[in-house]
Amino acid sequence: MTAPGPDSGAFVVATAGHVDHGKSTLLRALTGTDPDRLAEERRRGLTLDLGFVWTTTPGGRRLAFVDVPGHHRYLATTFAGLATAPAVLLVVSADEGWRAQTGEHLAAVEAFGIRSGLLVITRADLADPAAALALAREHTAGTALADAPAVAVSARTGAGLDVLLHRLDALAAAHPAPDPEAPVRLWLDRAFTVAGAGTVVTGTLTAGTLAVDDTLELAPAGTPVAVRGLQSLGRDVERVSGPARVAVNLRRIAADEARRGHALVTSGRWWRTTAVDVRLDPPSPVADPLSAGAPPAGPAARLPAEPLVHCGTAATGARLRPLGADSARLTLRAPLDLHVGDRLLVRDPGSRLLVGATVLDVAPPALRRRGAAAARA
Repeated sequence: MTAPGPDSGAFVVATAGHVDHGKSTLLRALTGTDPDRLAEERRRGLTLDLGFVWTTTPGGRRLAFVDVPGHHRYLATTFAGLATAPAVLLVVSADEGWRAQTGEHLAAVEAFGIRSGLLVITRADLADPAAALALAREHTAGTALADAPAVAVSARTGAGLDVLLHRLDALAAAHPAPDPEAPVRLWLDRAFTVAGAGTVVTGTLTAGTLAVDDTLELAPAGTPVAVRGLQSLGRDVERVSGPARVAVNLRRIAADEARRGHALVTSGRWWRTTAVDVRLDPPSPVADPLSAGAPPAGPAARLPAEPLVHCGTAATGARLRPLGADSARLTLRAPLDLHVGDRLLVRDPGSRLLVGATVLDVAPPALRRRGAAAARA
């Protein structure tokens, strides 16, 4: 890395939507860069891993995009891309309209507590976007994206792209600025080695500030690491505040000791835990179509005893013990660094059921006596 420059950051937006609805093509048209960086992705025309590209709006605001896979087979990767984004582009193609995977991605957006976004109707040159937009409005009713601004675009002709950039600029301007003094928790989505520099990790900084020479912990191991260098959107910086896409050059750690699902955290400011009590959201009908007409049941009863839990870029198995109709104790197989109020996504690996959860207690008492679970509810 070269000599660092001034502070830098960008508003971060993730894509969401059904496979082959044009998410990557849209970002390529907006930024001039292909988010599909793997040769296999380009050969197959299918996004397999997270992609990262950026651009600048006409007003001078920097925008960073996290492109996620649309195929159900890569759902864990999709969740890793969505979880830390402050905003989302929900993409629906004009020629195919709403699909099951669209609903699944929308349910994940809800579960992670993403409240800001745009509805983008792609391939407007292939079909009238009005029908797809009307159907999307039906499916997003009652969600955080119910009143999201909508834009119809064509990546092939360029129609609507200028409008979309202006809407993104307005979306970023309206989003509350995160606290630059907040403790850092940078969920890692990549780790690799750069010749002459050593270990580099990347992620979305949601809040707080990173600076060269900071000392952090690599969670969950708790290994102390030092920041040797920082980049944001390809530029060397001495410090950067969230929201931002960042690459962090680390001292004291080998690349094979860091991976997606780990986090760089401010030491002593997070609770590293394997047991949490959570409040569960009602199951989302957009991702649980089989629930239509089924007897009503609380989310704790609908989830399996051993669900998967997603937080940031991490995913771990868990044991679920219901405490009440909408509350549960999760015993995690791998520790997570958490605060009360954090959002988790809990899912049944055998179905499309996704449930959002809010962390209520990061150090809950043991449930040893009869009736203790009911008392905790």
